[in-house]
Amino acid sequence: MVEGATEVTVSLNDNREMTAKVIGADPQTDIALIKIEGDDFPYLTFGNSDALEVGEWVLAVGNPFNLTSTVTAGIVSAKNRGNIVGGNLNIQSFIQVDAAVNRGNSGGALVNTRGELVGINTAIFSQSGDFNGLAFAVPISIAGKVAADLKQFGTVQRAVLGIQVPNIEMVRRQDPDKASELSQIVGVLVEDFGDRSAAKAAGLEKGDIIKAINNVQIRNFAGLQDQLSRYRPGDKVKVTVDRNGKEHSYTVELKNDAGNTEIQRSSDSMSLLGATFSDIPNSRKQQLGINSGVEVSSVDNSGLFRKEGINKGFIIMRVNNTPVNSGDEIAKIVSSVSRSSQDKVILIAGFYPNGRTQYIAIDLSQGLK
Repeated sequence: MVEGATEVTVSLNDNREMTAKVIGADPQTDIALIKIEGDDFPYLTFGNSDALEVGEWVLAVGNPFNLTSTVTAGIVSAKNRGNIVGGNLNIQSFIQVDAAVNRGNSGGALVNTRGELVGINTAIFSQSGDFNGLAFAVPISIAGKVAADLKQFGTVQRAVLGIQVPNIEMVRRQDPDKASELSQIVGVLVEDFGDRSAAKAAGLEKGDIIKAINNVQIRNFAGLQDQLSRYRPGDKVKVTVDRNGKEHSYTVELKNDAGNTEIQRSSDSMSLLGATFSDIPNSRKQQLGINSGVEVSSVDNSGLFRKEGINKGFIIMRVNNTPVNSGDEIAKIVSSVSRSSQDKVILIAGFYPNGRTQYIAIDLSQGLK
C-alpha cells in the first residue's frame, strides 16, 4: 500500500483522517513504518510471540471488505510456518492461525487474549482469494525488529551466517531416498559456505548440523531464519553444531549480505540521482517516435546522473526494462531497487534528441552508505 509513496492517508477508528509520513518500508516482510503527528493516541503493547502455544486463542483485527475494525477469533494452528506465499516475501517463520482473515485484513493486528500485539496479519492461503481456514501473520519478534530498524536506520539490517543448505525439493526429484534422510535431520545441515562466510571464519565445517543459536534449539531452516532475524550485522552469537556425533560451539560475528559488518543506512534514492524530470506531452512523444518517456530537466554536479554522463535534455524511455512516463514512476522503481537485498543497479534506456539510444547502468550502492 505504501510502495513508492512518501505520505499516505490514515483513517482512525473515530473517523478522523490524518496524513502519515512513510518512515520506511521492507518488501521482504511486507511491513512499513509510518508516522502520524498528535497526542494521546491509543496503542497496543507488544507481547511475546515466542511464548505463543499451538492451540492458544488469538484475535485478528482488520478491515475486510471495508468493514472497519472487524475482530475475529481463532487459535494458533502452527508456528514457524514457511514457504506459504509467493512474491518477494522472505519470511520462513509465520504464525498460522484459523481466525477468519480476508482481503483487507493485511496489516491488521493479531493479539493474544491479554490484548498484546503478537503478530501482523499478512496472508491467507486460498484458491478463491477469500478465507479458507488458513491465515498467516508475521510474528512481532520479527515485525518489531523490522520497525525498530526502519526507525533508526531507514532500512532493515539483516544478519547472515553465510551458509548454504540443501534444497530438499530439488534433492527429492533427483534422489528421493536422500531427501527422506535429510528431512529427518533435526537442525540445519551446512552443505557449503558463501563468499566471506561468517560461519566458516568462526570454524564451522561442511557437514555440521546447526542445533542451536544462543542456546535456542534449532529444528529446521525456518527456525534458523527466525533466530537470525533478531540480530544485526556485527552481533556475535553462539552457534552450537553436531559434528559426527560430537557437540561443538562457536562464536560467530554475523555479517550482512555484502560480507561485512557495516550498518546500512537508507538515503533518499532519488536525491542520489541528482536530477529532476519533466513529463513529455503526447504530441512531442509522437514527434520523437516513442511510446513512453521522461525528460531530464536538470542535473546536479554531485549526483549519479552527472557521474554517468546523463545531462539535461536526455530522454529516459525505460528503467530496468519498464516504460516510464513520469518522475514518480522512476522514483518508484529506484526506491524498490534501493531496498532490494540483491544488486542495487538500475539500467536506463534513453537518448538525446537526434542521437542514438543509449543503455546506462547506475549502481545505487555508490550513494547508499
